[in-house]
Amino acid sequence: MDQELEGTAKALLQKAGETNAFIRQDVDAALDCMVQHCTPTRSINALLSGGISHLSALVRKCTAQHLANLVEKVGAARLLSGGKDLTERILPAVTKLAQDSSQETRFFGRRMLLSLSSHPDFDKILEKYIPTKNLPTIRDTVFTLKTKGLGDMPQDTQSARGRRSLPGSGTVRASSLTREPLNQTNRWPLKHNCNKTEYIKQISGLLGSKDFRERIKGIDQLVVDCQHNPNMVFDAFKARLQESNGKVNLHALESLQKIIHLMKDNLSQVVNILVPAIVDNHLNSKNNAIYSAAIGAINALILNLDNVLLLQPFCTKAQFLNGKAKVDLIEKVADLVTELYPRKPQVVEQKVLPLLWHLLGTSTHSGTIHGRGGSVRGATANLCQALHAQMGSSLSESAASQPANVHKGLNEFLRALT
Repeated sequence: MDQELEGTAKALLQKAGETNAFIRQDVDAALDCMVQHCTPTRSINALLSGGISHLSALVRKCTAQHLANLVEKVGAARLLSGGKDLTERILPAVTKLAQDSSQETRFFGRRMLLSLSSHPDFDKILEKYIPTKNLPTIRDTVFTLKTKGLGDMPQDTQSARGRRSLPGSGTVRASSLTREPLNQTNRWPLKHNCNKTEYIKQISGLLGSKDFRERIKGIDQLVVDCQHNPNMVFDAFKARLQESNGKVNLHALESLQKIIHLMKDNLSQVVNILVPAIVDNHLNSKNNAIYSAAIGAINALILNLDNVLLLQPFCTKAQFLNGKAKVDLIEKVADLVTELYPRKPQVVEQKVLPLLWHLLGTSTHSGTIHGRGGSVRGATANLCQALHAQMGSSLSESAASQPANVHKGLNEFLRALT
């Protein structure tokens, strides 16, 4: 199909603007098959040619949704490698979609922007391919995404939230999903040929129920689905991690540990969503059960994912959070330094040293912010020790270009170590 993709995708995308929901669902299913089975770079070019600048918001949303799946499939390293037919097309397109007038299109555009921003040279590449006048807006958007996360996926107001369609079975009330988590024989299967968008809408309706017991059952349903579908999307689940109801919140955090164990590195594309959702409120919670469950989720990430993926979000949160959450994350970063430096020294220095300089530049001798494990100053000392154990004298040499108070603070910590 590669030779026919551009014409086929253009024809399908034209139909994505139809008012008939059944046609739109079939278009979505066909494009999903294209994403799954055709050459990814050909599929990307076909979508870019067919729908980025379409007048219909529905077409742009459909384009952005499938493009986002492709971007995550191909990865930032390949997409931003500088290829003439790839980087110079994908980056302007993504930044355009991230600023689209349609809320849903904008969501998928920002999801791609967040994924691409994981590239170590993202800022330099941005300067090369994006007009100077647009750079401040894009940089602000990326900063917000990295610090606050992607947020919840907007809901299609035209969808029937309380109903779901099964192939050949007519329409079934969504309440049938809430009775109990489905087992492998009677569960609703989500396979590659199913409509992922429709599934997300349906599970979001269950997770967004006004009855907290149904929200808990929705979480259990996600755990079941993860066992059979490692490509599940986390946008619907994130809201439950930020749940105001303590019972649902705790259940979501405890279930997340199971999901992380099941999905492992399949979670790599949602790390920048997951980490803020776990740490922003829960690590400063006065509820010991919620705090412990959040720590358990963080530990599960460390045990089951490549820790290189966790380094940047941990460093970002360690810099911007306050209270015991800050202490805990600094300690986690120190642990990652010991594990990662022998195999990824440049990455560790690139990500962790700016955090250390920030901590040294804002530290006080009193270390008044205390967490369950001690003060920020104590955690900073542990981070210094971890870095010094790996870098030796080059740690002091790296600090030579920093302000005098940073250099002085580092020397005090190092003298205490010796």
